[in-house]
Amino acid sequence: MKVSKKVAGVEYAIRDIVTAARQVEKQGKKITYLNIGDPVQYGFQPPTNVKDAMIKSIREGNNYYAQSEGLPELREAISLKEKSKGLSVSADDILVTNGVSEALDMVMSSIVEEGDEVLLPGPYYPPYASYVRLHGGKPVEFAVDLKNSTPDIDDIKSKITPKTVAICLISPNNPTGAVFSEKSLKELVDIANQHDLYIICDEIYDQIVFDEKFTGIGKVSGDSPIILLNGFSKVHLMSGWRIGYIAFNNSPKLVPIRENLPKLARVRISTNLPVQYAALESLRGSQGYVSEFVSELKKRRDFVVKRLNSIPGLSCSNPKGAFYAFPKIETNPYKTDQEFVMELLRETGVLTVHGSGFGTQYGSGYFRIVFLPDLNTLDFALNEIERFCQ
Repeated sequence: MKVSKKVAGVEYAIRDIVTAARQVEKQGKKITYLNIGDPVQYGFQPPTNVKDAMIKSIREGNNYYAQSEGLPELREAISLKEKSKGLSVSADDILVTNGVSEALDMVMSSIVEEGDEVLLPGPYYPPYASYVRLHGGKPVEFAVDLKNSTPDIDDIKSKITPKTVAICLISPNNPTGAVFSEKSLKELVDIANQHDLYIICDEIYDQIVFDEKFTGIGKVSGDSPIILLNGFSKVHLMSGWRIGYIAFNNSPKLVPIRENLPKLARVRISTNLPVQYAALESLRGSQGYVSEFVSELKKRRDFVVKRLNSIPGLSCSNPKGAFYAFPKIETNPYKTDQEFVMELLRETGVLTVHGSGFGTQYGSGYFRIVFLPDLNTLDFALNEIERFCQ
């Protein structure tokens, strides 16, 4: 029977590699999972008031279809959050989605047609390329200086063609932890305006930064055609509840997509309503847990980066945000980074993700580690990685 060719371009290395881990596990080897960026799986939990809000909403009967655009009170709270970061939005500019992944799918399906090109920061989060391909487009990677967290502006300019429709940004970045400065964001917005391109900016790690204050793209947005993606999985520790949102900047160029993209929200009916009440509470309630969470992550970041840089054959830039380290394999006895990661898994049981899964042009020769586990688990894993490299 026929299968759509579009599906062939869909990849998600972070989860695809788990299949291999399960095979190794069946052979009796214990797996140390350092592959998925899910804080909740590593012991972090949403605050009690947020859990209680979810349970309360269910008990009070809020178990029906929500408005397709999202709970009005939540949209208002989200708009206040994004306005505080500089974006020009009201509640009417917010559309609540089932996670950022659905938001990304909706945006790509609204702007990408056969042959269109979308610029992605290399390396990039895999669903960006998969959704571009799924809708007939071509992902094009641009270079990012990982040491200085700066996009290569000249490289971006050289890769814009008549087929380019958008520039995507992920700041803080997955998988590298790069955080773009205000200057870099302004340069990217200026380029987009010069070429009539959408800027799609993913800020889901916006409060998970370690060394410098985070600058949101809203601060330099003006009336540019910026579509911001964000959600509650990372900072708000609500990964399994699947809730995110799209925020449209107040730009005349976004009028057509603002009129048409919500049709997709109506077709898929709505987002989980009880979770929306929990998200509302997570924005209105105490935010003290966030600084505690980030403080814990900073300790783990510092430990992991120091250890990686002490291992012969590896080097690692210092991630400025998110919870990933992206070490470079300086000395690789195997043909590819994927083979390195697979052999590491088979020999040690430590599961990481090959860098080429985040884009072959700039991800090849690296691998990604999640530093969410406790220090004892990270110490064990790094001992195994060091032994493997030796």
